[in-house]
Amino acid sequence: MPFPSSPRVLYEKNPLDRVICQLRFPAILKIDAELPAQFQERIREEFPNFTEGSELRIQLPSEIRDRIPPEILGQMVGTSTGKNYEFASQEGEWKVNLTRSHIALVSRRYTRWEKFKEKLMIPFAALTDVYSPRFMTRIGLRYIDIIKRSNLGLEGVAWRELLQPYVAGLLSSSDIEDEVKGFENVWDLALPDEISRARIIARLVSAKEGEELCFMLDSDFSVSGQTSIEEATNKLDFFNVQASRLIQWAITGRLKEAMRPMKI
Repeated sequence: MPFPSSPRVLYEKNPLDRVICQLRFPAILKIDAELPAQFQERIREEFPNFTEGSELRIQLPSEIRDRIPPEILGQMVGTSTGKNYEFASQEGEWKVNLTRSHIALVSRRYTRWEKFKEKLMIPFAALTDVYSPRFMTRIGLRYIDIIKRSNLGLEGVAWRELLQPYVAGLLSSSDIEDEVKGFENVWDLALPDEISRARIIARLVSAKEGEELCFMLDSDFSVSGQTSIEEATNKLDFFNVQASRLIQWAITGRLKEAMRPMKI
């Protein structure tokens, strides 16, 4: 088991920047051929804002495509475009994207898995009822944590006191930590179900405002291959458990306490 079992907690000072769930399915041409009016009516109460754009599709072998997170694929040069319908909450902190081959939910206000899953089930149910995909071809759940020390009252505290050495790498060395201005590690791990994996990126990033260096832990849990509609949510529950264990495995007790954990 990659990450040891640990009690589930919620963090009062949650470092999550965003959470992304993407469900891919065999292309449904009807989604491109007509406006998704019926789909919109099913989700409009929660996601009232609508915009229409284009999806960049990449012509790559499946074994390569499946190893690249969807958000990175969107930055690459493609050969054709399709419709990309976006439905956003009133505040814009929750967004649903629908294309001919995937549906995604992005949250910048993640509090707990049950709330995220409840939101996800609204467009997921609309997708299955309106367009009837037969199965999923890829299921992904991605958590992006950005640890900003000033938000946690940890200004000036060395990363080696906050991150486990197997995650921090050279940042765990007291001799050269202050000289490290850039850092990135990438891991691909098999998960206990033997068919899923986690792609984890750990790196230093600059804060959106100011010059403070922050630590980002970007974890993308996924399974590729045919998965039934009924099994999709079970797989997402499994990924959520792995993500909860990952963050607790990656950080020290000092950082965990600064995030103010609350038992569930």
